[in-house]
Amino acid sequence: MADVVRMPSILAGASEASISKWLVEIGSAVVIGEPLAELETEKAIVEYSAEISGILGRIVVSEGDAGEIGAPIAIVIADGEGEAEMDTALGDEGGAAVTASAAAPTPAAVAVPIAVPVVAVTAVAPVLAVSHGARTFATPLARKMAKDKSLDLSSVRGTGPGGRIVRRDLEGLSAAPSAGPVAAKLAGASSASAARQPAQAMPDAPTLIPHTGMRKAIARRLTESKSTVPHFYLTADCKVDALLALRTQINEASPVRVSVNDLVVKAISCAFVDVPEANVTWTDEGMLQHSSIDISVAVSTDGGLLTPVLRDVANLSITQVTTQVKELVAKARDKRLRQDELEGGSFAISNLGMFGTQEFSAILNPPQSGILAVGAASPQPVVIDGALAIAQVMKVTLSADHRAVDGALAATWLAAFVRQIESPIGLML
Repeated sequence: MADVVRMPSILAGASEASISKWLVEIGSAVVIGEPLAELETEKAIVEYSAEISGILGRIVVSEGDAGEIGAPIAIVIADGEGEAEMDTALGDEGGAAVTASAAAPTPAAVAVPIAVPVVAVTAVAPVLAVSHGARTFATPLARKMAKDKSLDLSSVRGTGPGGRIVRRDLEGLSAAPSAGPVAAKLAGASSASAARQPAQAMPDAPTLIPHTGMRKAIARRLTESKSTVPHFYLTADCKVDALLALRTQINEASPVRVSVNDLVVKAISCAFVDVPEANVTWTDEGMLQHSSIDISVAVSTDGGLLTPVLRDVANLSITQVTTQVKELVAKARDKRLRQDELEGGSFAISNLGMFGTQEFSAILNPPQSGILAVGAASPQPVVIDGALAIAQVMKVTLSADHRAVDGALAATWLAAFVRQIESPIGLML
């Protein structure tokens, strides 16, 4: 019997995803657990593995097109089945998509190139066309992009199957201002006036850079976090001379080069071992007490900030932490993170010390209950055993969810973290 493959819910909060690439061709075998397609969301490209076995009989959503979560994207058939079985499996669900694709007129039949006024954008705009009243066919993602950019889809030439408008047709395109009769008269008057006036240098107009899906998602999540989660903040100074010396010794003895950030991640896990009651997250039904110490690491990418999760850090060696963090950072910047690498965790770290930032406060990434903002280490005067001395001091700021972690508990955890940083031999145990 033919089976419908549906768009999976690959990231929390995502209502749709697009097909970045099909990894199996029509007529090829589909095996449970093996990669079937690459799905693109606002944050990453996720590899989706098949959940049924058979033969890929039909692709419902083409590469570059989007589909809502739960919508059909392909049909898997058994040996000997054909079009009739696939049509039966799809039923009414595939009717609209198939009809739209088949009925869509070819671009050459309806498209007439027109001149487009120059707008201040850095990207080259796609070819535009006039539809002359014909129905416009576009993917849901393309319609959403057009709405966000205030674009008229009837003037865009689609390059998808059957002339459908897909995401790539709208990338880099901005709405062009209309030039009606009044505007034309005003333009003529302005030209005549300009001819009588001496030429003056005009300042360059600002360039509008459209938001990416990732940037919109980040903005939405941070706004929700800051407005709905009761943040509070604790700051501490850490003397890191011993930590820096330990890092030097490790790098001299190990082929894997360890960073200060790797040691801080390990110190965070050790602090949770000392204060396990702080390893919690808030839910409306009750408090979730986590047994595993899973820590998100903030990674800056071209499209925005991603926070892949490092699992079970308490049971990783420092070099294992280093290796896994490097892998997650590389995958984040290549937009190749899997779903499980983006979700979960109760705590996060954001380190801006490498940029010279001395101190900052970070915004929580719900449902996580804490995030540690790490600044740069710098030489500062300190008092050690009653005597004035110079030490390398690193300032850290803990942002906590007051619903899950009380002030005293947060202070206890932060004190445990400082002890681990200042006496780092425990990180090796």
